[in-house]
Amino acid sequence: MSPASSASDDDRRGAAAEAAGATASSAAANEGPTSDAPHGRAHFQQQLQALETNALGGLDLILEQLDRVLEALCHQDVELAQMVIADDDRVDGRYLEVHQGILSLLALQAPVAGDLRLVAALLHLIKHIERMGDQCVNIAKMIPLSGYEPPVRPEMLDALAKMGAYARSEVAQSKAAFAGRDVELAEDLVRQDREINRLNREIFRTAIEIGDDVDTREWAMHMILVARALERIGDNAVDIGEQVAFVVTGLFREFSDSSHPAGARPDAAPDGTPEDL
Repeated sequence: MSPASSASDDDRRGAAAEAAGATASSAAANEGPTSDAPHGRAHFQQQLQALETNALGGLDLILEQLDRVLEALCHQDVELAQMVIADDDRVDGRYLEVHQGILSLLALQAPVAGDLRLVAALLHLIKHIERMGDQCVNIAKMIPLSGYEPPVRPEMLDALAKMGAYARSEVAQSKAAFAGRDVELAEDLVRQDREINRLNREIFRTAIEIGDDVDTREWAMHMILVARALERIGDNAVDIGEQVAFVVTGLFREFSDSSHPAGARPDAAPDGTPEDL
């Protein structure tokens, strides 16, 4: 055999071996993710579920804070109000924990469809929780400003207690709606929120008609700020309800829109007909 023929045979054998190796590598590469995909998917679902549980647990923290600050308000308890302020670190810590967990999940995974909607909704959810915690702190900060024996007006405290009860109910209901993916329960938050708004206006009217005593008027102005904080807690609960609808339907919509007259549909075109989607 000539040297040229030997070299040609060697080249052919080398090319065949290289092609076989490439085919085997390709098959292994295709087989690996396929066999591991179900395990990776299950792990992702476990992580996502853990994040949702942790986030919804933040609403339990808000209920605790709200209960304590309402008690402090009812009894004008300065010491209890200070405890509410100090305990806000727990709410902030929960926010950071869930927020970082979601960012880490996004960095390692590429969620799509319903999973991506849930991830986005959880980011909104934990932000609303952090804001509700801040409103509890705002209420607590109002309590010491008028001293240990302020000139309270029972009618204003009664109205604030009713507002607080509605706000607490909204927070609990928003959690139940999110956990159960219950759009109807989420939409019902608007009904309670209207009562909070009505009481907020009532407290404002009472405050401006409360009389000429300087100390009493000052206390009443503080209570207006308390009412405003409770009203914002209710608004955040409604916002969480809107995220429920987004997770379930894939479409975001506001349950109520003050920029449109009562009875008008937010998605109505200028001529009054619904816009095509």
